Amino acid sequence: MPDSSFRLGVVGTGYVGLTTGACFAHMGHHVVCGDIDQRKVDLLNAGHIPIVEEGLEQVVTDARGLGRLEFVLGAEAAAVDADIVFLCVPTPQGEDGSADLSYIEAAAGQIAPVLKPGAVVVNKSTVPVGSTIAVEQVLQRSDVFVVSNPEFLREGTAVSDFLLPDRVVIGSGDRGAAEKVAGLYDGIDTPIIITDPSSAETIKYAANGFLAMKISFVNAVAAMCEAVGADVAAVVDGIGSDKRIGRQFLNPGPGWGGSCFPKDSRALVKIAEDHGYNFSMMRGVVEVNDEQRVRMVDKVSRAVGRHHSNLEGVTVGAMGLTFKAGTDDLRESPAMAIIAELRQAGARVRAFDPTTCGELSPHQAVALDGIELCSTLIEVADGADVVCVFTEWPEFAKVDLEDVAERAGAGTTLVDMRNMFDPWNVKRVGLGYDGVGRR
Repeated sequence: MPDSSFRLGVVGTGYVGLTTGACFAHMGHHVVCGDIDQRKVDLLNAGHIPIVEEGLEQVVTDARGLGRLEFVLGAEAAAVDADIVFLCVPTPQGEDGSADLSYIEAAAGQIAPVLKPGAVVVNKSTVPVGSTIAVEQVLQRSDVFVVSNPEFLREGTAVSDFLLPDRVVIGSGDRGAAEKVAGLYDGIDTPIIITDPSSAETIKYAANGFLAMKISFVNAVAAMCEAVGADVAAVVDGIGSDKRIGRQFLNPGPGWGGSCFPKDSRALVKIAEDHGYNFSMMRGVVEVNDEQRVRMVDKVSRAVGRHHSNLEGVTVGAMGLTFKAGTDDLRESPAMAIIAELRQAGARVRAFDPTTCGELSPHQAVALDGIELCSTLIEVADGADVVCVFTEWPEFAKVDLEDVAERAGAGTTLVDMRNMFDPWNVKRVGLGYDGVGRR
């Protein structure tokens, strides 16, 4: 527990806002979360958690039971009487790669009249360099401080990432305001990095850009392994054991996706460009990721002996739809991008994902339109000309390969885009195998 508790306001109850509010309430602070969506507020007050995130439902339930967590309609209601207000609203990507600050600016304008003197407004959303100043200009309050406190939450492990962080980064031009925000994390044993706002904002983009670079690098290495006849699994073991490199984020696959890496990588290029620097290395990272999805489409096409532009009459069995396991997020999912290309070429797609078995959200319903959803994993193999592993859900590794071979037919290829299966085990049951950089 922190040495002293604060009254916090959180504007936005999406992935970042809900996790932030719930975890701070869990730590002993009184938190009021505001959202503009009355339906979402009602659902949250009824105990319904609208996202798949391990441990979040329990944290929310416990905090509400202790009277530390409230959900209200509107930014103003969340900010009234708050010592610190967190802005956790979307920053969608524009067509040129820049981040759209309209939601941040709108939220700042809404809370400005109700903030009490001495309050601190915190940019928790991922925002471009200079956004702290932009929020100050919207607030027009000399008695209120603006601080940057970027989030480093991974979907699927957000609660543990918040409560057991590698570091906490705080950027502010006022030392007192920075230390006030740092005080929220009392009781968490982690380095607190206090710096200027521009550096804090850059840290977030640079961190995501570096991780995206590692994934693009290993995918490029996997392509080279296929060309020279090497096994990427052995190569990754060899380079990942080097402490200077590390094993994390060196898993070959269909490319990175989700709500952060695509947006932040392109924004990093755009921010550099706006300030006169050609970040060609980061451009390459994005290009390799785009190329990887094309390579996966080609693998599927080769598996059925067709050109990638003509897949009429081909049935694809798809294992997984979300951009990674442990989340229901379809945003920028490599699976969805690849499936879109396959369907455009005429393929029929039958898919299973653990997060699409029940009632679909409006967003899911739109995104999955035209894809035939199966109620069980094994059903995707029924009549499939090719079976593809798109998402690394652990339960997929337990599928009965003999059943897959029987349902799909002998000789059908398993395109393992996550390298989940041992190639020998797949071939043993009469299936063809094509992984990413595997022999």
